[in-house]
Amino acid sequence: MEAEDLLQDTFIRIFDKLKNFEYKGSFEGWLNKIAVHTSLKNCNKSSFQKEKIGIDPGCDQSVEPEAISVLSEEELIRLIQDLPEGYRVIFNLAVIEGYSHREIAEKLGIKESTSRSQLVKARNILKKKVLALKKDYYEHRPL
Repeated sequence: MEAEDLLQDTFIRIFDKLKNFEYKGSFEGWLNKIAVHTSLKNCNKSSFQKEKIGIDPGCDQSVEPEAISVLSEEELIRLIQDLPEGYRVIFNLAVIEGYSHREIAEKLGIKESTSRSQLVKARNILKKKVLALKKDYYEHRPL
């Protein structure tokens, strides 16, 4: 579906820019250039959106709801408290208190991109710890 959306965006961009074609080079080359630029723009936008919401493209292992349900509230709080201070502060502001990255950046005097990247790192640390606890739980539970 993503490829179909990208193809549609490319055709829309081509039709929008068709009046700007100057017949100085090959039409095929001009089309190819638009397709490449549209693809790159989409890739950058997609990467930014994933970072913005905390999805690490290199980490494809998800945490199932039952993994979290085996943890007590105290264990979850402890995991968050064990985060490095900068990650913990941003995690709490973003996830617990619901501040946007812009608001966090203003409050802490940092860049929005720093807030986003630290949130991604905090979530990845928590994900690894939850997966380790889940593995430990299922290895040691009675059958």
